[in-house]
Amino acid sequence: MSEQLDDTPVHLRGNGRPVVEERTLSTLKVLGNVPSDLDGRYLRNGANPKSGTSPHPFLGDGMIHGIRLRDGKAEWYRNRYVQTPFIKNPSLNALDPATAMDMKTSKANTHIVGHAGKFLALEEGHFPYALDGRLSTVGPVDFGGKLQGSFTAHPKICPVTGEMLAFGYSPMPPYLRYLRIAADGTLVQTENITVGGPTMMHDFNITRNHVIFMDLPAVFDLSMAMKGEMPIRWDQSYPARLGVMPRGGSDTDVRWFSINPCYVFHPMNAYDEGDIIVIDVARFDYVWRESTMDFALPYLWRWTLNLATSTVKEEQIDDRPGEFPRVADSVIGLKHRYGYQMAMPDGYGTDPTRYSGEIIKYDRETGQRTSIDLGRGCMPGEPVFAPRARAKSEDDGYLMTYVYDSSKDASRFVIMDAASMDNRPIASVELPRIPGGFHGSWVPASIAN
Repeated sequence: MSEQLDDTPVHLRGNGRPVVEERTLSTLKVLGNVPSDLDGRYLRNGANPKSGTSPHPFLGDGMIHGIRLRDGKAEWYRNRYVQTPFIKNPSLNALDPATAMDMKTSKANTHIVGHAGKFLALEEGHFPYALDGRLSTVGPVDFGGKLQGSFTAHPKICPVTGEMLAFGYSPMPPYLRYLRIAADGTLVQTENITVGGPTMMHDFNITRNHVIFMDLPAVFDLSMAMKGEMPIRWDQSYPARLGVMPRGGSDTDVRWFSINPCYVFHPMNAYDEGDIIVIDVARFDYVWRESTMDFALPYLWRWTLNLATSTVKEEQIDDRPGEFPRVADSVIGLKHRYGYQMAMPDGYGTDPTRYSGEIIKYDRETGQRTSIDLGRGCMPGEPVFAPRARAKSEDDGYLMTYVYDSSKDASRFVIMDAASMDNRPIASVELPRIPGGFHGSWVPASIAN
């Protein structure tokens, strides 16, 4: 037994164990009361290899875990694989360059968003995959043939215009494309952007007036790709830069700002204040330096860009490690007061019994930090904000996530009070074990149903 455990990749142990059974549960045990003003779906994506194994945490098959809330009830829980070519043909190798360059061969395992009446399951190397409201796969999306390459797992939906701003990166030229999708789902702009080389650009930033690309030292290595390995490595000599461009601009409009070497998977938010751009991020000193499982701990930092003086101020905000930062969707690209993220102490993912799972809230106006303690051995995921009906403040609403309880080897869906950050859930829905995953969204029925 111990020998078998030793042979199991770290990312597939504990709550990383895949769950391959697809379930529909319509009789759910609820503790507390589901708020009656919540009408929509909480959806979360994650890598869940159908074969039972995968060579890296990023290479499992996409599985959506969803819960439907309406009229003060949790109507159902469903988990469904996104029906990509990997599900239909398990012999496909995601690390084979020929497979990777087919834009329909997505793992669709990283994020899911709602836009223009569609649910889109996303990863960063391929086309999005559309799902319906019952989590059945509709198919790949190329925006009427206008999308010619990859599409990020982290598009930003502007709360003012309804536009979905995105990008796609590639190991082959053009290395970066900027994409702008209108509120009705039409791809209206594609721009090739010049960067220093082929890098893994996982996320980016938007403000009301700008987009900001993060050109950072996680670079593609062709020799690793030809060996069938994860083809990304840390390159300390690659210049770390932030590229600022007007949202409707082009390559010639990009202004580059040098920063200290680092990596950012996920920003919290960004906004404009006159000639100043403020960006809050979960910053790593490095990633993939010694191996593809080598990560520094992430900490919350702030970058302040001065467009008038062409300078950047870099400052660490917190000394507690944390990741998966979010703000309310209503302030994406606008000035935020509050941000939320998952605490991530060293060793957190390998032995949850040593820790109490926490969700952290930052008040960027007062500098105050508060947290929700979910209990020892309980691992939350990314906190997703949903506003209360007729909300009176930015934080007047709910935080949602799945929580894994290692003492029960089971999970629950929790709805927490974002304003008070009370440890007691407003509502808790008992569920089977849901493996740890990546990103998700609260999609109101008014957006996609």
